[in-house]
Order: sequence, then C-alpha cells, then structure tokens
Amino acid sequence: MRLAFLFPGQGSQAVGMGRALAEAYPAARETFAIADAALGEGFSKLCWEGPEEELRKTIHAQPALLTHSIAAHRLLSAAGVQPDRVAGHSLGEYSALVAAGSLCFEHALRLVRRRGELMYQAGLDRPGAMAAILGLSLADVDAACREAVSAGVAVPANLNAPGQIVISGDPAAVDAACEHARARGARRAIRLEVSGAFHSPLMGPAAEGLARAIDETPVEAARVPVIANVSAQPVQKPDEIRAALKAQLLGAVRWEETMRGMLISGVEGFLEVGTGKVLRGLLRTLDKQAASWNVEDPESLNGTLDALGVGRVGAAGA
Repeated sequence: MRLAFLFPGQGSQAVGMGRALAEAYPAARETFAIADAALGEGFSKLCWEGPEEELRKTIHAQPALLTHSIAAHRLLSAAGVQPDRVAGHSLGEYSALVAAGSLCFEHALRLVRRRGELMYQAGLDRPGAMAAILGLSLADVDAACREAVSAGVAVPANLNAPGQIVISGDPAAVDAACEHARARGARRAIRLEVSGAFHSPLMGPAAEGLARAIDETPVEAARVPVIANVSAQPVQKPDEIRAALKAQLLGAVRWEETMRGMLISGVEGFLEVGTGKVLRGLLRTLDKQAASWNVEDPESLNGTLDALGVGRVGAAGA
C-alpha cells in the first residue's frame, strides 16, 4: 500500500500529549529526553502535565507537536512502516521534514522554538487575528477579504478543505471580512484564539528572522517527496526545502490541494502521526472512502499496525 504520513500543526496540542507512548516505548521516551536536553528539563513535564494555557503558547506548542510526532514516527519506522510521501500542516511541515530525513530532530527542535518566538513577537508588535469561514468557496472568501481592505489586511491563510477556510490579518479587517462572508452566505465566521496573524503579510518581521535561522540550519535532501504548504507541490532538494520554509509564514497553507494531489498520485492510505485527528477529519471532507489511521498512543499505534498487517512493536525492543 502506498502511504502518506501527515503531521498536525498548532492547535492540535493537548495536555498529556505523547506521555502514553513514552511510558510504553523506550524509543518514544528517548525522543522526549532529547527534547528536554535541547529545550530544558521541564519540557516533557509541560507536555504531559501542563498547565494547558502554558502549553498553548506558540513557543511551547510548536516543539511539543514536533516531539510527539517524531516519537510516533520512530515507532512506525521500528515496525517497518515507511511513507511514499509526507506533508505537514504549517508547523507540521517541520515534522514531515524530520521524517523525510531532511532535518535532524535536534536542529528542527531549535528551529521551531525560534519560529515560535518570532511569531509570538510579531503578534505583539502588530496584533493580528484569524477567523474560520465555513460554507463558502475560496473565491467568495477571497472576495470578502478584498471587500474589507479599507479596514486593513485580510487574506485567506489556511485553505483546509471545501468550505473550510481560515483568514488572517489585522483584527478590524478580519472582523469586516467575516461580516462580508456572512453576507455572502457563510454558514459560520468565527474568530480563533491565536497570538498573531499567521500566514499573512503581518508575519513579515518573523519571516525575515526565520529565514536567517533556516539558512543557519543544515538541510539535507529528503528521502521521499515532501509536499510543501505554499505550493502543494513536492520538494526534495535542500534549496527547494529552504525556499518553501521561508515562504511558509507569509503564504497560505494549501492543504486541500495537497490532499487532492496525494489522492491523484495514487496514495492509498493516510497516517496522521502525532497529536489528534484533525487532518483525518479534513481528509474525509474530500474523500469519505480514503483509508486513514492515526498514531498518537499505544492503542492507536497497535490498531494502525494491525490494520496494515504489520507486526506490533515490542515495548522492550522499540
């Protein structure tokens, strides 16, 4: 079976993430130990015990999601399950690059910590907002954003699925775009709890700082195609990967196109690797028949391995 591994982004974090895997499997426990060494001894404790409001902060949520995803990925690798291609939603693109062998885990940890710092600071320097628009086409959402231009910047930011698009920009412009979206027939237009206008021009200063950090980070050729957020196209060469990561903070996450492209390419099964099942839910809006599984704890790991007809990973030998 041709498999795609999908890696979740910010918003999926939850207190307790990765704890069950770490308690059951030495390889997962070692992954969190590496993160503690890189980011501070209390990092795993924050992931497993909270408090939730602290874990939710961009600077913590991003490396937490990366660590849980890589712990789960290492267990899949130990069982011999390998992807034909990978993709990650926003922050998840960094997890995908680690899984593809392009970034080493320790370097990725420091890079996403820096990414979180820069994004948070950009939100302080120029407060922004994001909102989910449900039930409208991209053309209508784009039009609603253009109609709000007198209030500031508002742009489509996460093109998640048919009828599910997130916009980003100046708070007044986002609110105005929501009103225009409702006038155009949106089923819902709701503000999200975020610390900045991610994937919009308001992230310009963060993108500049992140570009410098990316240039300082070793990047190898990916072993399998990584579908980039900004283009929904596969990248594997180091220069392609650097360019995609640099453009990501300012550009839209083209997730619906990414999933459609994978389906067209012949992917037969999708594994969401890490915290939650958000990406599986988005996939079902495109293709209810597409086979998908998730791996976030021992139960879901073993269930996925059973479904794939692969032998389970022994706790002592993982």
